Amino acid sequence: MNTTATPEFISVGALGEGFAVNNNILEVHEGLNGRDFTLNFPSGRTHDCRILDSNTLVWDGRKQEARVTSVRKGIYFVDFLAGESVKESVSLVLDDTIGQVTLVEGSLPDEQTTSISAYDRARNGMELTGVEAAILHGSVAGEQGGTAHAPTDELIGLRNRYHYSPEEVYEHVYLNNNFYTWHCIKGSEAGLGDTDRCHYIKIAEDLYLFVWREKIVPTLGVILIDMNRLKTDGKIFGYNGFDFSSYTNFPVGAITEVINVTTH
Repeated sequence: MNTTATPEFISVGALGEGFAVNNNILEVHEGLNGRDFTLNFPSGRTHDCRILDSNTLVWDGRKQEARVTSVRKGIYFVDFLAGESVKESVSLVLDDTIGQVTLVEGSLPDEQTTSISAYDRARNGMELTGVEAAILHGSVAGEQGGTAHAPTDELIGLRNRYHYSPEEVYEHVYLNNNFYTWHCIKGSEAGLGDTDRCHYIKIAEDLYLFVWREKIVPTLGVILIDMNRLKTDGKIFGYNGFDFSSYTNFPVGAITEVINVTTH
């Protein structure tokens, strides 16, 4: 066994192929089928969302392929790609129990932006990743509002192991409000690891939205982590290959183990 060989980073498309086999993703959910929502956000921003079925929605009048799941009763993850030649990731956590919603809009850097070195980014005061994400918290018109979803530090210090399938196993260490470390224990990226920018949102008790933005291979991850059920569900978005010509947006779901907790 060659213990000195350096693992190679792979494309997001190749990662998706590995995650597609024997995976632990949730089945799509029909609980929102046929329902219409007006989503209100700060500064007067609104969106109209009609869920046709668990694989299709109409977003501001435009029909889109989508995926609707539910990791906890009454709370739904709705995900789709918007745009034509340039794709934008749109993910909703729609909390039908209290009339609250969180919207995550993400985009990938083009080839020129991706090619800016980490040194030049640091020297110019830029984020190390070119992947962008905007996170907005709002309410559902006509529904009784509860406590809004909000940033949290409740995951910080956790070291979790995620079994995406028998063949794909990762661990996450949630370091602080801005960064986490991932490490592939088994699977397509075995031996690889990195520390990347991330965001934590509390949705409900022991239920969190976790968003990460990778800097080496442009990647956006958006998942719900249910620490009661010890289950996750979400998606990964990136370029299919290294040529920036097409996109992939695939579902992920894992069984969770808590390995340990560090306090500072």
